[in-house]
Amino acid sequence: MQKRWVEMSQLHPERIKELCNSLNICPVLAALLTKRNVFSYDEAKQFFRPELEHLHDPFLMKDMDKAVSRIEKAIENNEKILIYGDYDVDGTTAVALVYGFFREFYANIDFYIPDRYLEGYGVSTEGIDYAYEHGFSLIIALDCGIKSLDKVAYSNLKQIDFIIADHHTPGESLPQAVAVLDPKRIDCEYPFKELSGCGIGFKIVQAFSQKKGLPNDKIYRFLDLVAVSIASDIVPIVGENRVLTHYGLKRFNSNPCPGLKALIAYSTNKAEFTVRDLVFQIGPRINAAGRIKHAKDAVYLLISSSDKEAEIFSSQIDLQNHQRRDFDSRITEEALAMIDNNVELHRKKTTVVYQRDWHKGVIGIVASRLTEKYYRPTIVLTHSNGMVAGSARSVIGYDLYEALDQCSELFEQFGGHKYAAGLTMREENVVALQARFEEVVAANIPEELLTPELLIDETLDLSAIDGKFHRILKRFAPFGPHNESPIFLSKAVCLVGRAEIVGANHLKIKIIQGNSLVFDCIGFGLADLYSVVNQGMPFNICYTIEENVWRDKRNIQLNIKGIKMTEFSLETVN
Repeated sequence: MQKRWVEMSQLHPERIKELCNSLNICPVLAALLTKRNVFSYDEAKQFFRPELEHLHDPFLMKDMDKAVSRIEKAIENNEKILIYGDYDVDGTTAVALVYGFFREFYANIDFYIPDRYLEGYGVSTEGIDYAYEHGFSLIIALDCGIKSLDKVAYSNLKQIDFIIADHHTPGESLPQAVAVLDPKRIDCEYPFKELSGCGIGFKIVQAFSQKKGLPNDKIYRFLDLVAVSIASDIVPIVGENRVLTHYGLKRFNSNPCPGLKALIAYSTNKAEFTVRDLVFQIGPRINAAGRIKHAKDAVYLLISSSDKEAEIFSSQIDLQNHQRRDFDSRITEEALAMIDNNVELHRKKTTVVYQRDWHKGVIGIVASRLTEKYYRPTIVLTHSNGMVAGSARSVIGYDLYEALDQCSELFEQFGGHKYAAGLTMREENVVALQARFEEVVAANIPEELLTPELLIDETLDLSAIDGKFHRILKRFAPFGPHNESPIFLSKAVCLVGRAEIVGANHLKIKIIQGNSLVFDCIGFGLADLYSVVNQGMPFNICYTIEENVWRDKRNIQLNIKGIKMTEFSLETVN
């Protein structure tokens, strides 16, 4: 699909000049900093050198004092504590972190992950019944629960206290829990609003440790789990998340917990993992447990105390991941055929597809693939436990959650984020949803959002890319949402030699611009541009700059995102 090339404008020319002088860097790098809200020497120092001391005081979070006091009381009275979490990567890493921390000095504790197929998303009646039957008097719910008003009320009737630790957007009312930890509460003044669910769990153990005077290494050793959750849950890697990810990746790459170490062995053989590697190599494997069998296996893996124990669980999960891929491929093919064979669906601005026998565990993945293919808000539905379950995905810039909220009368339950959500509904409402969702989206989505954009950070001469430039650029990492790897535009570059097609459909070329060095380039999935670049005419490229490592040799490589002939105009956004 052709993409819109959109160039970000420069809004702070004086600040850029000041940064050039104070940091001794080129205008392009200074402009990149201002686009990340870095305007001074001190802010740049904090950006380039994140420190754990930059983490906020956990007691700034509303109800944190109540949560810690209730946990202390439970431990003092030898109450049974149940750590409850969602079945995705964020939920299982959160449970592994909080349970793993407390079990080291408190034995009367266990964890619970709801069954994706029997209980569904969030706090379940079955989970509360389990807690009651086994004598638990305190449940700490992680990555879920902010809208579970009825379930918490049910738990209160059974005299089981709840601590809600969630990061999703609350409804109009909050659950009647002992403590409700959620930076997105309108009455919460916590400085950073975008923590992952596992990040909220980390703040709990940070607060407990702080009050008890425990050494920091007791909690910092869990940062590898926090980094995996931040990457996999696609939360913004800015502010506190950037600090947590920076140190979490250090931990992951140097001394990960046995469970993650075992998963690394089944993943790409890399010397150093990035956020992208966590998203595509580690996250799907952890998710596979809950999609195919039960997510408690993922927790058992992540809390493994030895390499031998971790290997047992990781081998099972790797097998489940292969099964997940098979389901994913088959259902994606069926969904694509369903759309391709329906002329009416082609004309719509949304995709809503339903098949009773699709595997519930992979419909979220399929929704992402359909969104990528047709680039419009998408819902994939299947039948599960007498109801219809769905996963929804959006395009950049469109608030899916708001759209679903306008369809809420058709749902039994729904929740999620701006770009991803889950829902449960009755089968008789499927046709109504297809019509209503199309009506809502078509009425308010700007036409340009239905074409993917390539957002260009800066125009760059290839001659500016030298060792110093690349060293400083690498310090912008970790890259991710709201701090993406910068995309550059270079105009009128020329092909050196002939283009090659490598792999299935990747384009490999060498280019030069004026008196610059010759740069190796790879364009994944861009083999269809082979004939364009071989015409011998200058062309424009959009790309990221990366380091390619092959047989211990390192070189700068341009990862091409788009190629156009020189006659084209750019959109500009502020």
